[in-house]
Amino acid sequence: MFLSNRTCLVTGGGAGIGLALVRAFAAQGARVHACDISADNIAQAEKATRGRAIFDRLDVTDSSAVTDWIDGVGQVDVLVNNAAYIRWLDVTEMSVAEAERTMRTGFESCVYTIKAALPHLGDGAHIVNIGSSAGRVLVPGPSAAYAAMKAAVETYTVKLRHELAGSGTHVMLVRPGTVAGTQFFGRHVPSQRLPRIADFLPPTSPERVAAAVLRGLERRRDTVDVPAYLPLLYRMYGLSPSLFRWTATLGGPARHDYSLPRRR
Repeated sequence: MFLSNRTCLVTGGGAGIGLALVRAFAAQGARVHACDISADNIAQAEKATRGRAIFDRLDVTDSSAVTDWIDGVGQVDVLVNNAAYIRWLDVTEMSVAEAERTMRTGFESCVYTIKAALPHLGDGAHIVNIGSSAGRVLVPGPSAAYAAMKAAVETYTVKLRHELAGSGTHVMLVRPGTVAGTQFFGRHVPSQRLPRIADFLPPTSPERVAAAVLRGLERRRDTVDVPAYLPLLYRMYGLSPSLFRWTATLGGPARHDYSLPRRR
């Protein structure tokens, strides 16, 4: 219960990984504040958490609204940047406005929340940014805008860690792989947009990501990859990106339905 009575903030906390984190923090005895842009997500999340977290409707691309939200909370012990805007389209199909919104929601909102939270950080505070394996392994399938946004989040997190070294604030990057059973695949991304290699790599779940984040916070790790095989994939990709891309797409697109929860 190392988070007992500490204040945790989660953006994009109404569903998926965000909601799993809210529930995990609440189970640790933390005071949890979460935001989401979807009123439906918030209503369902409030039922799921049974009053153990405070949810606010917020557009994280509005820097003034983000600052007001964080100022209203006060002291911040854990800040998790999880919000994302999902449009899984090719560059030729995605509008400029959608690509810009992808970057604003996933990357620029990190800048807003962190700048607003810095004056409120408690002793030994944590900043957690949710990246993605899609920002490291560039294979056919993922949206270029989404991959670029996650790559930007990763670079920003690493540089932020360097700048805050010695301050007592822990900065952690989390890179999930395929997370099954979420709105990501249920509403936004057809499973067939993943390369065939995804079918041979066990997916994870929001709950497993949340558990990995808790372990990373307790041990103050720099980076958390979940599932644990991802660093091996990164090394394989780094040895020969072109060969890895060719291998990943053998057999066409993925065939599994990743909108279904991960089998335990």
